[in-house]
Amino acid sequence: MLLTHEHHADNLDDAGRDLLPRADVVWTTESGARRLGANARGLANWDTVVLESAGKPTITVTATPCRDGPPGSHPIVGDVSGFALTWAGQRHGALWISGDTVLYDGVRSVPDRVDVGTAILHLGSVHFPITGPIKYTMTANDAVELCGALRPNTVVPVHYEGWSHFKQGRQAIERELADAPADVRDRVVWAPIGARTLVDV
Repeated sequence: MLLTHEHHADNLDDAGRDLLPRADVVWTTESGARRLGANARGLANWDTVVLESAGKPTITVTATPCRDGPPGSHPIVGDVSGFALTWAGQRHGALWISGDTVLYDGVRSVPDRVDVGTAILHLGSVHFPITGPIKYTMTANDAVELCGALRPNTVVPVHYEGWSHFKQGRQAIERELADAPADVRDRVVWAPIGARTLVDV
């Protein structure tokens, strides 16, 4: 199991925690692995692990940088990781999960090191009343800027519904994407909760 972080309930709720013991290994941040113990293993930024299992494709997982908030917020919000997954037979490039992050230099470095074919981007423009206009995840406009560098074949927005601190839901994201360049706008695939979504990786 890949877990970008375990200490925020909008990423790992009670139902998710109930699943953890069923996983052979939970790959997450180094601090998260220490908290979870038992079957958890930690990865630092740009660490790589090869996942192998009989009868299944071998998958290489690389941890990518995240910052779940503004500069200086790390002592409060804690560690978060993204993940790039590669395996034999991919048609378009790596599958990249951004993790809960703002757009900052660490995220901007991903296209320099990973050929991203499918980008699963955590959006939502998270804000909290106590910190006012400060955001903790990307906006749709941030995603458009990032995709200009990534140039992925497919973009899948996630992490934008179901919690009150999401300030950009699907409608708001779609409004901003309507003004995006066609080579970004036309690559977006929505994955509704509870619905099966096929993506050509």
